[in-house]
Amino acid sequence: MNKLHPNIYFFNPTSEYSIANGNENWLPNRLLRKMEADLSILPMYFAQQNDYVIVEQLPSQDFLVKLNKVINKVPKFILKSNLARNEDFKTLPKHSLKPWGWSPAVHKFFKPFKDSCSGDFKISPIFEWKEVHKEITSRKFASEILEVLLQDNKHIFIPFHFLPRTCTTKKDFEKAFQDWGKAMIKAPWSSSGRGLQKITKQPIHPKVWEKLMGIVREQGYAMAEPYLNKVLDLAQQFEIKNGKVKYLGTSYFLTDKKGQYLGNFLRGLPGNTKKEIMDFTNESDKNLINPLKKALEESKLTRFYEGPLGIDMLVYSDQEKKLKINPCLEINVRNTMGLLAIQLEKFISPDKKGMFQIFFQPGKTFFEFVSEMEKKHPLKLISNKIDSGFFA
Repeated sequence: MNKLHPNIYFFNPTSEYSIANGNENWLPNRLLRKMEADLSILPMYFAQQNDYVIVEQLPSQDFLVKLNKVINKVPKFILKSNLARNEDFKTLPKHSLKPWGWSPAVHKFFKPFKDSCSGDFKISPIFEWKEVHKEITSRKFASEILEVLLQDNKHIFIPFHFLPRTCTTKKDFEKAFQDWGKAMIKAPWSSSGRGLQKITKQPIHPKVWEKLMGIVREQGYAMAEPYLNKVLDLAQQFEIKNGKVKYLGTSYFLTDKKGQYLGNFLRGLPGNTKKEIMDFTNESDKNLINPLKKALEESKLTRFYEGPLGIDMLVYSDQEKKLKINPCLEINVRNTMGLLAIQLEKFISPDKKGMFQIFFQPGKTFFEFVSEMEKKHPLKLISNKIDSGFFA
């Protein structure tokens, strides 16, 4: 088998929850299933013309006509509901299986298709689920990589006493609140800003205690870190192959007050970003690539994982109003919206900036939203690139 055989893409952004649960029969809740279904087409931006993207619903002809104006090589789509009885697809020679993220549940889902994959994929560290995969996808593992980076003691990094802590008891949480004043508590396995609890006031409300101890009950422990005066979110994107780490680019993203993901800037930060922030970010971003590659290559990650990953970072203002950075806030051992944003940048004019956002608004359909946006911001293409306007 060779690389002319298709890769099979599948969008499962709830992989961390499946990992935390550990049961291969785990299913996301109704709202998360709806999100997975609505966005199931997204991996097409990583796929080649010969590849397949597993979708809940086939894209309309109208959408494909619009898409072809910007992307000249649209992959094939196959319905998830037809897979179980599609014998031809089961036996079709494939190169690799490429879910958004690996988990016990997605391994079970892909089991019928593994035999028809390439020899390269069968010997890769991700072909079968191992217990170590749970460890390397946790926020605790990310904090170990952060600790390695902080040994370098760069003046722009968070201080050593800001390292995240593992909490299993009320006393552990109370010590963190006492030392830092404000804290952010995170579930070891969660994504897109979910599984977070901000602590800015004392005493802690009983319902908040319930939530914190609920994380401990469900996932074994919680991670506490200081709540910082955030200035900017960014992420470096990497790929691991044959034990080597390759830098793919840096993405800048937006989150809401709760830390939940809102969208990505395309082609760097907006033009109105303060020069001080722009200079600091550019300099620290450039200087972090090699230390991060080294820390990752010397860790378990390169032995037990192959594929894309994103490292979230946080630029903040300290008590003296100086800019500092947490160079490894968390590691997303999977595909990311940041990597998707880098792919989308290829579709806009070289001298333009843009923004990628996901629409969610109860009471309004996506069709209504798209119709409004297309009227307000008509699409203008130059040489098959988006020069201005809105593109769904």
